[in-house]
Amino acid sequence: MFRTIALGALIATTPMMAHALTKVEDRSEFVSLVEGRTLARSLIQLNVLPNGQIEGRGAGRDVTGTWNWDGGYFCRDLFWGKRELGYNCQEVSADGGTIRFQSDRGAGDIADFTLK
Repeated sequence: MFRTIALGALIATTPMMAHALTKVEDRSEFVSLVEGRTLARSLIQLNVLPNGQIEGRGAGRDVTGTWNWDGGYFCRDLFWGKRELGYNCQEVSADGGTIRFQSDRGAGDIADFTLK
């Protein structure tokens, strides 16, 4: 169940870390953070590509999907293996080494990923 929640939102509830995070305001800023880097956290490694694709692995299954930037939010449609996890728009913030996604346009669950 926890793995499903973590992948379903592309995030899961995580203890807040002491980072000076800054909200990512636009698509070009977001792409500059993730291009050529892997987003990693326990059991999850993802690549968010500038062409709007998402690919990676989560808890032993392929993760695939698409994303776009809409009104200041990262909006994605995601699959974990054959399971459709749906569409969600997320607020993004970062500090250079960490990127944080908060589901439901900044009102939902939070997760931090390390940028490798």
